[in-house]
Amino acid sequence: MAYSRRMVERARALRGAGLTVMEITEILGGPGKTSVWRWIRDVRKPAGRAGGGMNLPRLVGDGPDYPDIDPEDKDALIERLRLENAVLRAVQDVLKAESLDGMSNREKTLVIDRLRPAGKWSLRELTGFLRISRSSYDYQRRAIARPDRLAPLRDVVRRVFLEDGDGARGYRFVVRRLRELDDPVRVSEKVVRRIMREEGLVPRWMRRRAGAYSSYGGEVTPAPPNLVRRDFRSALPNFLWLTDITEFRLPTGRKVYLSAIRDCFDSSVVAWRAGEHPDADLANSTLSDACSRLAPGERPVIHSDRGVHYRWPGWISICERNGLVRSMSAKGCSPDNAAMEGFFGLLKKEFFHGRDWSGWSPGEFIEALGAWIGRFNSERASDALGGATPDDYRSSLGDWSGYDELDT
Repeated sequence: MAYSRRMVERARALRGAGLTVMEITEILGGPGKTSVWRWIRDVRKPAGRAGGGMNLPRLVGDGPDYPDIDPEDKDALIERLRLENAVLRAVQDVLKAESLDGMSNREKTLVIDRLRPAGKWSLRELTGFLRISRSSYDYQRRAIARPDRLAPLRDVVRRVFLEDGDGARGYRFVVRRLRELDDPVRVSEKVVRRIMREEGLVPRWMRRRAGAYSSYGGEVTPAPPNLVRRDFRSALPNFLWLTDITEFRLPTGRKVYLSAIRDCFDSSVVAWRAGEHPDADLANSTLSDACSRLAPGERPVIHSDRGVHYRWPGWISICERNGLVRSMSAKGCSPDNAAMEGFFGLLKKEFFHGRDWSGWSPGEFIEALGAWIGRFNSERASDALGGATPDDYRSSLGDWSGYDELDT
């Protein structure tokens, strides 16, 4: 995720104030542990560590950049950062963005109204922080409360789309039909597209064909932000996990689904399950298996696509119970989980494609699949790991725990 320089400086200021990475992550809210760790580290090669060829980070501090706050007043600094973090969260809810730059007064008003019910900050504090006058705030509140001027047009667009176009025609047809009505309506294509998008009026031919497998099941629960932003590097084990489900079609017509979780530290598969149904149990059991391997204090970021498996209460409950931080790709954007997609591509190229699976039962196939994953972790050398296998690379850590290092 592209965070502002001010947020990076806040993280460094908090570290300079003596807070741990976990505490900084909790205060800032938006960034994950991996991002915070990268901001405050200075990579060097320490002496006397197990696996001496591995680069380990050391922490550096930086002073706060608030001239009105005493650098020694940690409580005041933390309270200011909590206010800024709350504003950024509200901005993300309103704008789906992380920056305050370029916000309109209307958008600032929406942010303030989202924060006021919390009762933690006065209206004066919020308007001052967002740099909007009280009179402008009051004006925008009245403007927002006015009725939707497009409401009558929405009803006409919906009727034309559903009745005249039978739900199969696009915005150009709707615009043309509006102009052909007994009482013609002249409106731009841009406005019609906006109304159709907001009303969910999608032509049938644009919808996903029936029968095609997709894990996406609608916005079942609110989606967490994308904390990874296609940066799949991790300096520590069990810091950033990726997960997804893929499908195998056997010649018999039966299908096998694989749910897997990978660790970005060494690309290893930390847990997997396979079955004939891509249901919640498949995803949940995989996550439970992975969490059972965590050491005390390890709370990875778990990144997934927007599949319904990762939106159901069971999955969310497992994440909360184990302290995992959820992250999700943008809707329909497979590059946001490219490292996991790449692993599935490698698996199918080396294991599945080009082999005759005639006569194989799902159970036999799953057994062979598990054997390949085991060899991937223990036998397949990787150039990205300096020629080591994932198991060998991880064992080079010895007994060192990155989380212990962060808290010292």
